[in-house]
Amino acid sequence: MAGLAATPRSISPKYFYDAAGSALFDRICELPEYYPTRTERAILRTHAADIAAQIGGRAEIVEFGAGSCAKVRLLLDALERPARYLPIDISAEHLGAAAASLRADYPALDVLPVAADYTRGLTLPAPAAGGGQRVGFFPGSTIGNFTPDEALQFLRLAARVLRGGALLLGADLVKDPAVLHAAYNDAQGVTAAFNLNLLARANRELGARFDLAQFSHSAFYNAPLRRIEMHLVSRRRQKVALCGECFEFAEGDSLHTENSYKFTLDGLRALAAQAGFRPGPVWTDPQHLFSLHWLQAPDN
Repeated sequence: MAGLAATPRSISPKYFYDAAGSALFDRICELPEYYPTRTERAILRTHAADIAAQIGGRAEIVEFGAGSCAKVRLLLDALERPARYLPIDISAEHLGAAAASLRADYPALDVLPVAADYTRGLTLPAPAAGGGQRVGFFPGSTIGNFTPDEALQFLRLAARVLRGGALLLGADLVKDPAVLHAAYNDAQGVTAAFNLNLLARANRELGARFDLAQFSHSAFYNAPLRRIEMHLVSRRRQKVALCGECFEFAEGDSLHTENSYKFTLDGLRALAAQAGFRPGPVWTDPQHLFSLHWLQAPDN
């Protein structure tokens, strides 16, 4: 309701991720146009030994926004006897299924899922006794969904949670706008369905009456702000009822559902340093589409 009442209208992208939205995002990650997932996986496979050397033995891995827990498998396979894995995600149902699958495939690993909104503060169990360092894993360039101020706030939170350890952070890089446009406007329409599911979720959970056929998916690159913007655009003048309130949309009015900021290597390292991390090695693909950053957390 706050998002619909605001000017301009906007809502946090974290609300994409109910079970249906999480499943749609998993499909997005496999699309031919969507380069971030396969590129990040390739970086993880290529540099697994170097990354594992930074992490060390008996480590505890904390994944922010774990989703299907797919990428962490590449990390776990390279590590020396990892002690514990704490996947954190806002979608409890999706997280539970992913954690169960991971337990079956890694029986020696203590998997402790945490259903939580990590953007609102976070309390984790004490590190496992006799374990190595606690290392955060934040892949997928989810850091780009935050505003610059929110990204700094999250990194400061992560620095506190991971104190004495480190953060392995995935960040999408500035590139040809045509490549970015294709990634968020796929030919199969999966990203459009993912965006529109936000309205379907409001209908299911809040009794709203959004007519999904009267909203269009819109995604474009805002070059001055170095970000992809996703919107849901009203096709006509219409009214939407929600919790006893009525919200009016003119033709062309939009609900801003997501930003996805793109970074330069130096810009990301400067942001991390501002949050208290000590930037270390960076791994990228040959085309410099994507990057993985090793960020050492402060000791206290």
